[in-house]
Amino acid sequence: MCGITGILLAPNAGDTGSLRAIGQMTSALRHRGPDGQAIWTSREAGIAFGHRRLAIVDLTEAGRQPMQSASGRYVITFNGEIYNFQELRRELEGEGHCFRGTGDTEVMLCAIESWGLDAALTRFAGMFAFGLWDLKKRILHLARDRMGKKPLYVASTREALLFASELKAINCFPGFTPELDADAAAMMLSKGWVPDNRCIWDGVFKLPPGSVLSVTAADLANARGAGALAHRIRRWWSLADVACKAQREPIAGSDQELATELDSLLRLAVRERMVADVPLGAFLSGGIDSSSVVALMQAQSSRPVRTFTIAFSEAGFDEAPHAAAVARLLGTDHTELHLSPTEARDVIPELPRVWDEPFADESQIPTLLVARLARQHVTVALSGDGGDECFAGYSRHFLAARLRKLQGLSAPFRRMVAAGTGLLARASLHDFAGSLPLSANARHALRSDRLNRLSQLLDAAGEDDLLRRLTGTSTQNLLHHQPPASRSGLPQLDDLLSRLLFDDMTGYLPGDILVKLDRATMANSLEGRCPILDHRVVEFSWRLPNHAKVRNGKGKWILRQLLGRYLPQRLIDRPKQGFDVPIGGWLRGPLRVWASDLIAGIRLSGDGMLDSAKVDACWHAHINGERDHARDLWPVLMFQAWHNEAMRPSSPANCVSYEIELPGA
Repeated sequence: MCGITGILLAPNAGDTGSLRAIGQMTSALRHRGPDGQAIWTSREAGIAFGHRRLAIVDLTEAGRQPMQSASGRYVITFNGEIYNFQELRRELEGEGHCFRGTGDTEVMLCAIESWGLDAALTRFAGMFAFGLWDLKKRILHLARDRMGKKPLYVASTREALLFASELKAINCFPGFTPELDADAAAMMLSKGWVPDNRCIWDGVFKLPPGSVLSVTAADLANARGAGALAHRIRRWWSLADVACKAQREPIAGSDQELATELDSLLRLAVRERMVADVPLGAFLSGGIDSSSVVALMQAQSSRPVRTFTIAFSEAGFDEAPHAAAVARLLGTDHTELHLSPTEARDVIPELPRVWDEPFADESQIPTLLVARLARQHVTVALSGDGGDECFAGYSRHFLAARLRKLQGLSAPFRRMVAAGTGLLARASLHDFAGSLPLSANARHALRSDRLNRLSQLLDAAGEDDLLRRLTGTSTQNLLHHQPPASRSGLPQLDDLLSRLLFDDMTGYLPGDILVKLDRATMANSLEGRCPILDHRVVEFSWRLPNHAKVRNGKGKWILRQLLGRYLPQRLIDRPKQGFDVPIGGWLRGPLRVWASDLIAGIRLSGDGMLDSAKVDACWHAHINGERDHARDLWPVLMFQAWHNEAMRPSSPANCVSYEIELPGA
C-alpha cells in the first residue's frame, strides 16, 4: 500500500524542468508511505514516476519502487496488493522465470511482460492502481482495480498529463490551477460525496474501476483536455457484464450448498489477505460483515487476531458491547476506543485535509479514529466493507420488495398513508419518543428523519420514481446550483433489488465507502483490506437468487447463514445499526459554535452554490429541536470546511522538493 505519482510531458512542453515537480508531488503523499520515497525519471522521454512506500510484503530493498521489469522494458509505480501473487509466481516460475525478491510488484511486472497487460490484469486478484511505462513503445498505461478500491486521479494541463493517488499531489504541480467543478460540488452537496465519475476540480477525472488508459506523449498533443483523455479509456472488467451474465446464468443449489460455497470463497479471500510481513488485525463493529471476516480470520489463525472498535457514550449509537461479545466468543485480542464528543470535535479540522475532495459521510470520524487506534498496534487491518452492497444489507434493499408491493395499491390510498406518516414525522417526536417504553435504537429511529423518508417513499409514482427516491437525498433543496441528472446507460436488470444493488456498487461503494476507508487508513499509514470485495465473491453474489439475499424482511440472509456456523444466533439476529454517529446531538452541543461559524461563512461567501436563507432556516430548525436536519446539514458543513481549506494557498511544508533517483534508472 503506497502513494503513487507521475508526469508525462506533451511534445510541446519544451523544457523538461517541470519533471522536477515529481519530488514535490510525491512528498505530499508521505502519509501513504512513510517507509521511503523513490523517483524514476527519463528526461529524454519526458516522463517521471514517484513512489511513497508503506512496506507490507517483502520489506527489503528488493520490494522498492518504482521498479523495472527483468528485461528493462517496463517501469511501474504501484499502489495496492495482489493477493494471489504467490500462485501467479509459481506459475511463472514453471515457465522458467526467476525472481530477486518475495513481493507482488515483481510478479506483476513479470506477468505483464509474459502475458500482456490486459491478460495479466484479468489474472490479478487484488486492489491496485498503477502507472506503467513501456520504454519500448513509449506508452503510459494507467490501470485501476475492478471495484475501485485504490484511487487514481488523472489531470491534464497545457503541458502534461499528471496522475496521483490523491489530489494534494496534483495540486503541487506548478502548471496545475485548480478550478471548482460546479456540477461535482452540487452532487457532493446532494449526496454527501463526489461520485467516482466526477472530480471536485475541473480538468481532473478519476480513472474508472476496471479500466485502463493508454497514452503517448503525441496523444497529449492531439487530446485537448481531460475530457478528450477520458474518451481513450477502455474497460478490462465490467460490473455491468457481470450482472447481466449472472441474471442469465444464476447459481442453482440448496440453501446449505450456497452457504457452503460462499464460506469457501470468502475463506480463501480472507486467507489471501492475511499474508503480510508486518502485524495484522481487523476492524470489528459486531455487525454481520465485520464479524464474518473476523470469524474466518480467527478460524485460520494460530494466535488471537487483533481486533479494534469504537465505543460511543450516547445510547442508540454504541455497538461496542456487541463487538466485545463477538470478540470474546471468537477469542480475539480486542481493543476499544471510547469516543467522546470532545474527541470528535478535535478531529474535525483534519477532515478537509484527509479527504481532499469534500466528503460528508459522518462515519468518517470514527473510521479515521479507529484507523488511528489500529495503527498503534498493526500495519494492516481487514474490514467488512462490501457486505451490504454484495448481499443487500441496507434498509432500502429490504424495503424495496415491500414498497414495490404497495405500488399495486391505488394512488389515493398510498397518498393517504404517506400523508399520515409525514404528519407523524413532523410531530414533536423528542417528547413523544421519550415518553414511550422503547429501546434506544427505536427511540433513535423516531428522533431521526426516517419517518419523513418513509413518507416520501410511499408517495412514489411508479418503480422508476421509487428507485430515484430510494437512492436520492434531500439536501439539494438547499442548493442554488442543482446537480445534474442521475447517471444514464445503466444495464437492463430484471428487478428493483438488482437495480438498487448495481447502483450502490457503482455509485455509493466507490464514491463513499471505499473513499472513506482508503483516506482514513492511509492518513494513518495503515493498509485496509476488504475480503468481501474480492472479485470472485462479488461475481458469486450476483449469481445468487434474490431470496438468498433478502428473506423474511431481513437482508444479507446468506451471510447470516455463514456466520451462524461460527457464532450463536443471539449475536446475529439483531437490527442493523451501521457505523452511526450521533452527529445531530453533537451539532446542538459541542459542535454548535463550529457549525455556526461555517454557516455564517456561507452567508458571506456569495459563491452561488447554496441558498443561505434556506440553510439558515434548516440550521435553526435543527438547533431548536423542531426536526433532525443532521443529514442535510453535514454535507453543507463539510463542503464549507473543505472550501475554506482549499482556498488557502498551498503550504510549502506539503510540497517539499527532493529527489532520489532509482538505481539503474
